[in-house]
Amino acid sequence: MGSTLMPAWRLALRNKVRVASGNELEVARDTRIRHCRISIKGGGNRLVIEPGANLRGVQLEIDGEGCELRIGAETVIGEGCYLSCRESGTRLVIGRDGMLSRNVKVMTSDGHEILAGGQRINPARSITIGDHVWLADSAIVLKGATIGDNAVVGIASLVTGKVEAGNVVAGNPARVVKEGVTWLR
Repeated sequence: MGSTLMPAWRLALRNKVRVASGNELEVARDTRIRHCRISIKGGGNRLVIEPGANLRGVQLEIDGEGCELRIGAETVIGEGCYLSCRESGTRLVIGRDGMLSRNVKVMTSDGHEILAGGQRINPARSITIGDHVWLADSAIVLKGATIGDNAVVGIASLVTGKVEAGNVVAGNPARVVKEGVTWLR
């Protein structure tokens, strides 16, 4: 019986893939991943792309220790998207059947430490995006955000906190504009 994971050599055919030793890359065989850049640095990190996911022109980055980036089954991620899971023990989880439009950014870290009185004030934090979530063009989701199932994030919106299931949010910062929705592809 054959493996349900895509062989690494096949993934590298249409993509630029760099994975440091001591990290895991688990990509389901029936995914579509084209013209993507995948970089995993550090150690004990894990990238999981579940069956039916469809990525084109996406940059995936894990840089740290014990981090996990997971893309759910049947999720579509558009061109110019940037997903970054950094530092130590953070998780960036995107549920199943989601849709990230073009130029969406999702980041568990600011990328640099900010200190006040010698203490760091901006630690990395995990991000959870539920099932069947739509992030519209140029949306940004920052560290510590949680987005519930069936939610919609409007064009160029900035999410820094919690978005309840079935809500539409828009703006910078994102605010609820409609409750109790679902959406169709």
